[in-house]
Amino acid sequence: MKTILVSGASGIVGYGVLRSLRSSGLDLRLIGTTIYDNTAAEAFSDIFEKAPATNDESYIPWLINTIEKYQVDMIIPGIEADLYKWNEHSARIKATGASILLNNPELVSICQDKWLFYESLSQINTSCVIKTSLNNDYDWLREQLGETLLLKPRKGFASKGIVKITDEKTFNLHKSLIGDVLMVQPFIGTDQEEYTSTAFGDGQGGFSARMTMRRNLSREGFTEKAEVIWPDELSGIISDLCAHFKPLGPTNFQFRKHNGVYMLLEINPRISSSTSIRTAFGYNESAMSVNFYLHNITPTQPTIRQGKAIRYTEDFIFSA
Repeated sequence: MKTILVSGASGIVGYGVLRSLRSSGLDLRLIGTTIYDNTAAEAFSDIFEKAPATNDESYIPWLINTIEKYQVDMIIPGIEADLYKWNEHSARIKATGASILLNNPELVSICQDKWLFYESLSQINTSCVIKTSLNNDYDWLREQLGETLLLKPRKGFASKGIVKITDEKTFNLHKSLIGDVLMVQPFIGTDQEEYTSTAFGDGQGGFSARMTMRRNLSREGFTEKAEVIWPDELSGIISDLCAHFKPLGPTNFQFRKHNGVYMLLEINPRISSSTSIRTAFGYNESAMSVNFYLHNITPTQPTIRQGKAIRYTEDFIFSA
């Protein structure tokens, strides 16, 4: 039996990973951790531990103590903050003997800043690059990028903090933040042409399995509805991206289709919020990760079932 710790277990990624591992048939003891009390995470874990906040100075000592206390074999980040913190302290964590579901450290670092990511992406001869600027001249931006602009935080996730700009008055409210905090892109595509694709990178520039869905986002920025698109037209684009960024393990690519062209919104170097949906259609990247990181088993392309998924709120009852 292997012991797996999943952080952020009260969130959609964390309990999605736990549920996927539980359904995998692997012989596992699952530990769920979160900063919150009284969450549904306890229902999907064999052991539940309350964690300090990731930015608290006690967090890494707590994590190492928890790993040693339960002899944890592998840890999986369920929130983006943990991914970056674990990347920063990976040597100290690995000294415990636990494996970390951690992507290529260089890719993890570059994905923390979307402007640095854009600069790296621009080195590839690919049509999927969205023109991006740190210029704060409104007239120049409209001329170069179009009438409708998007202001995006250089550091952020789940579409949080994005501002759609259609007039100069609104633009001027945020103008001073462009450069250090915000970057500017054109508004492209429609909500009906957004895609989430995942690939399992080999760390050498290739990948061994992948899956794509067309999706609609919730107001929180997570996938709310999804439809399997298989086979799709993204294999060549993802091959080019993997050759450049060399992802390792589960890696999420987000696209919008604009004028018939797939444009890359971002790469998330981790398991993303659609993971439980992907598992339901035959793509269990959490189980793939356990086998890969603990047993050196490279995943093969699974059979992807066709269908649609809709997320909804349900109750979980704990009997007294």
